[in-house]
Amino acid sequence: MIPLNRSIFRPLRGVAARCLLAAVPLAIAPAAHAGYNVTSIPDPTSTNVLQALGINNSMTVAGFDNGAFNQGFTLTLPSAFSSPILYPPAGTYPTMVTGINDAGDVSGIYVNTVTGVNNGFTDIGGAFTTVNNPASAVFNQALDINNSDETVGYYAPTVGGTPGDVSYSQKGGVFTPVSGLPTNFNNQAVGLNNLGEIVGFYQPDAALATSFGYLDDGGTITTIDPFGSTFVSANGINDQGDIVGTYVNGSGTTVGFVWTPGGGYTSFDIYGSAVTDINSINDKGDIVGFYVTGADATIGFVGTPVPEASTWAMLLAGFAGLGFLGYRKTLKGTAAA
Repeated sequence: MIPLNRSIFRPLRGVAARCLLAAVPLAIAPAAHAGYNVTSIPDPTSTNVLQALGINNSMTVAGFDNGAFNQGFTLTLPSAFSSPILYPPAGTYPTMVTGINDAGDVSGIYVNTVTGVNNGFTDIGGAFTTVNNPASAVFNQALDINNSDETVGYYAPTVGGTPGDVSYSQKGGVFTPVSGLPTNFNNQAVGLNNLGEIVGFYQPDAALATSFGYLDDGGTITTIDPFGSTFVSANGINDQGDIVGTYVNGSGTTVGFVWTPGGGYTSFDIYGSAVTDINSINDKGDIVGFYVTGADATIGFVGTPVPEASTWAMLLAGFAGLGFLGYRKTLKGTAAA
């Protein structure tokens, strides 16, 4: 099993909406929403271990399933899985697909089963490339990819990874460290958007007992700390600046969060789950992640936002106005006949 550290909490390491936006200019900005319609992703190997890690604007999901070993996949909803994405393409190294952009290019992780070395990779236009920071030959993870084929991830000084993780971004083989973080003993870059904004987490104490999310906006670092939690990971960000991730609440339960510039923090917890983790958000506000049941099954999910009543009222008013204009046009045409 690959020790995926993309989130320190993990036990494992359309069309109608576009029509509404076109018809009602008032709704061009992402709509406020009251909640989510959540759909569990079917497990193709029936092992009850599946994590959804990325989603693009075409609603294609990236993640991995744990069959005989971890197998990365992309998924066109509701259940059209790709063949397992292995590295090399004809090989048997276990993989996780961690991110996907709008062209279908992906980032991910593969483990050399002989040496135990973790490697980042990209699959861009069908070309697999290892993405390893020269600062470490033993542990790298590529955790997200944007439309410019820029990736983010981290390297670690030992085969086991953590502590000593260091965040970076990468494009065209050029690696750039995330600088300006508060003093810490561990940090990972986990997600990025098409504006180059990066989110992740850092751990300021040597015991790694606390963690705080961060946003890197062109070198300006902002701490992400929902509800005063002392254990947070910011995992994904879209082009509107909405951020998703995971935190430990006051009851000690690991739950997800969504932060929007206009609405602040919202907690997200799938009923009856022991753990809820949100990993990615697209520009429509769709989210993906996984939850762990009381029976210890890890189930991937997709969450689609449900608009608030005020948003529906605005949409209906817009359509009523368009209908009235059409009615007046019809009357005018009839009078002229």
